[in-house]
Amino acid sequence: MSVPFSTTSVRVPAGFQNLLEGLVREVLREQPSDVVAFAAQHFQRLLEQREAGGVDPVAWGALLED
Repeated sequence: MSVPFSTTSVRVPAGFQNLLEGLVREVLREQPSDVVAFAAQHFQRLLEQREAGGVDPVAWGALLED
């Protein structure tokens, strides 16, 4: 199936780019054999940090992007 070229721009939520860049850095550093499982564990750790009152990487990343 082909998709015609579109000039539609998609708005990326604040902090999302930084969140994905953090995942990419960890994937490149660790070189996991199962990237999907590694990503799930990575985001689970970030969620646990946020819920424990630590750092919220999305909010922090949004500040960096501004």
